[in-house]
Amino acid sequence: MLVSQLNAWVKNCGTVNQAKQIHAQILVNNLYDVEPLLARQLVLTARILSPSIVQYVQNILWCLQKPDTFSWSCTIRAFAQHGQFKEAFTLYAQMQRLGLSPTTFSVSSALRACARIGYKTGGVSIHAQIHKYEIFHSVFVQTALLDFYSKLGDIEIAERVFAEMDEKNAVSWNSMLAGYLKFGDLALAKQFFDMMPVKDIISWNSMISGCARSGDMYQACLLFRQMPHKNLASWNAILSGYVDCGKIDLAQHFFDVMPQRNAISWITMISGYSKCGDVDSARSIFDRVHDKDLLTFNSMIACYAQNSRPEEAIRLFIEMLSMNFVQPDKMTLASVISACSQVGDLRYGYWVESCMKRLGIVKDDHLATALIDFYAKCGNIGKAYELFYGLGKKDLVAYTAMILGCGLNGKADAAIKLFKEMLVDQIWPNLVTFTGILTAYNHAGLVEEGYQCFNSMKQYGLQPSADHYGVMVDLLGRAGRLEEAYDLVKSMPMKPHTGVWGALLLACRLHNNLDLGKVAAEQCFNLEPDKTGYSSLLANIYASNERWDDAKSLRTLQYVRPAKIPGCSWIESA
Repeated sequence: MLVSQLNAWVKNCGTVNQAKQIHAQILVNNLYDVEPLLARQLVLTARILSPSIVQYVQNILWCLQKPDTFSWSCTIRAFAQHGQFKEAFTLYAQMQRLGLSPTTFSVSSALRACARIGYKTGGVSIHAQIHKYEIFHSVFVQTALLDFYSKLGDIEIAERVFAEMDEKNAVSWNSMLAGYLKFGDLALAKQFFDMMPVKDIISWNSMISGCARSGDMYQACLLFRQMPHKNLASWNAILSGYVDCGKIDLAQHFFDVMPQRNAISWITMISGYSKCGDVDSARSIFDRVHDKDLLTFNSMIACYAQNSRPEEAIRLFIEMLSMNFVQPDKMTLASVISACSQVGDLRYGYWVESCMKRLGIVKDDHLATALIDFYAKCGNIGKAYELFYGLGKKDLVAYTAMILGCGLNGKADAAIKLFKEMLVDQIWPNLVTFTGILTAYNHAGLVEEGYQCFNSMKQYGLQPSADHYGVMVDLLGRAGRLEEAYDLVKSMPMKPHTGVWGALLLACRLHNNLDLGKVAAEQCFNLEPDKTGYSSLLANIYASNERWDDAKSLRTLQYVRPAKIPGCSWIESA
């Protein structure tokens, strides 16, 4: 009687709290045979596998008196289906240690998990076991194996697996097609597509997406017109293609004629306008969305943050918080922290961290790195260091944030030390890293070291930008090496912007070099004729050289046209 009652309770169990109550009855009454059913029921009925459910199911499996293959296989499959890929493979490995023989479902699910997280070693080890357990001839296993190698771009082994398959179904053909497309061989993919015995809508959509990603929108549109049946994914593939090619007008036209749209359609358009800097059009699209979800809010907040409109990003985040049906996630917080760093007010950082605690959002390395960037840019280097040394793994973004923060805040020695640490760890710098380290050398006045660092950029496959030239001109100029600074400007492969000429003009003011000062000022006037700050700098140089009439005429001009110039350093344009 008790067993049947427990079985009925287990079948209606859907939460961890319910499971714990039932589990207690199972243990008290020594009904261990019901435990596997409880584990299976939890993962099969849960709409979302929360961390608490994942952990509890794992605990049940590890403590089973009589471990069985079926329960472990069901759990591995459920974990893979719910995106818990690392947990799925971990369970598969533990299943092997218990001596349980894997089933076709557990093997195919574990392979799918390895494919999604790019774990080649794990997938290859499973491939070896397939022959050991004599389950290679299962169409599910062969297709999962083909999908694994295709997703990892190992096209030769994928072809071998495909050729050895006893039975090829639609999934097998589509996996091989996806492999060719991922490999980047569009011609080979098209040839394979043409020889497919049956093309379903996934085949057509894969081919269209592949052409769109490679920029061949003519071929993508041709396939789109030819396909017998279209779904939303087909329309979204063309829409994404136009956006990725930067053809936002064509994307908008296509969007307007779509028979129906989903969240991906709206988000694609918001992201498209964000990429081309048209924030107002992105907001117009956002306002047209009737049922705004988390991803829609995230795309719009990111749009504001990425286009230097931080106050609007923060306002939209506050609006989001006021809604009970949308809860921010880590991606939301990362964009908001980026916006806060642009505002430069430390109080925003404390506010965001309090929001994270209230929402129960755990600070992972990604969020911690965003906060490092925020605190470093706002001048709280101590807090930035605290977060930096608390990271589980220090990557390029984290090092760059610290180096740039130290550079901007005059902590040259700290920035240089971090840069050397990064190279020792074989983490190679990017353009932003060099902006930070060159800034540090500039603050410290280390001209030769700065020059050496600047010249080393090419060793890492990087071409200095106009901003990097601006830092070097500032460094040389402050050291009084004005002719070298001017020669560097003339050697630039791109047209110098006002940050570069402004740095040279400031150096001429510092060292009273009238001849070069006139050259630099003239370039600044041509590039930004409405800014009078350059006139003021040149007037001061005239005055220092007792050219009173020239200084007076420039100051009169400044009085007539009193436009305020923002700081004309390279930092403004970085």
